[in-house]
Amino acid sequence: MSGSAHPDPSSSASTLRYPRVLLKLSGEALAGERGVGFDFDRIGFFADQIVEVARLGVQLGLVIGGGNIVRGTQLSQMGMDRVGADYMGMLGTVINAMALQDVLEKRGLDTRVMTAIRMEELAEPYIRRRALRHFEKGRTVIFAAGTGNPYFSTDTAAVLRAIQMKADVIIKATSVDGVYSADPKKDPNATLYEAISYRDVMLEELRVMDQTAITLCKENQLPLVVLNLHRPGAIMRAVRGERVGTLVS
Repeated sequence: MSGSAHPDPSSSASTLRYPRVLLKLSGEALAGERGVGFDFDRIGFFADQIVEVARLGVQLGLVIGGGNIVRGTQLSQMGMDRVGADYMGMLGTVINAMALQDVLEKRGLDTRVMTAIRMEELAEPYIRRRALRHFEKGRTVIFAAGTGNPYFSTDTAAVLRAIQMKADVIIKATSVDGVYSADPKKDPNATLYEAISYRDVMLEELRVMDQTAITLCKENQLPLVVLNLHRPGAIMRAVRGERVGTLVS
């Protein structure tokens, strides 16, 4: 394994606004234009952004959705038992975590996948103290299988892991430039917010994350940056504290 992507804390840690970060990616992002499965050119682009940030000395955790493989909520709407459907969605996130791990490690980034559902042949079980140890050793940790419980989204899983890991910020990487007053893909007059409070996100029912995730962020005073994943260097700028996307706090 190449050591090229190991962080050099002495060189750049002082320039970091957020030394420990939880990055939330959607499963659909891994599929690119296809919408399902994997677009390895896109995954490679995301991996380059992640490696760039890790090299700054950032302690980085990742949570990925499973929407490119299976969405539990959609299956349950089609008549499937919600609990079984949600477990299928969690397994989709494990597949995504393994794919991203492979791409990251080919770039020399030391990576661990930790799952909320035990499957030791594939990945480590999620143990908080072990995850913190991985961070201290400069490893990037991908948290898979959501919270391990049905009825909770991967957004909620991302916030939960961020709180447990004592992350300084959650970065939600999306396909738009931040939080808008309406869906910018449907409403050309939608306004982009530079900053907004969690309370206003809830009151205006802006679909940043589901209400459970937003409530957890608010109660734990955990800042959230929503940015466009497709813009090169956006994540790097965010961890340095530059204004990019929308800050929800």
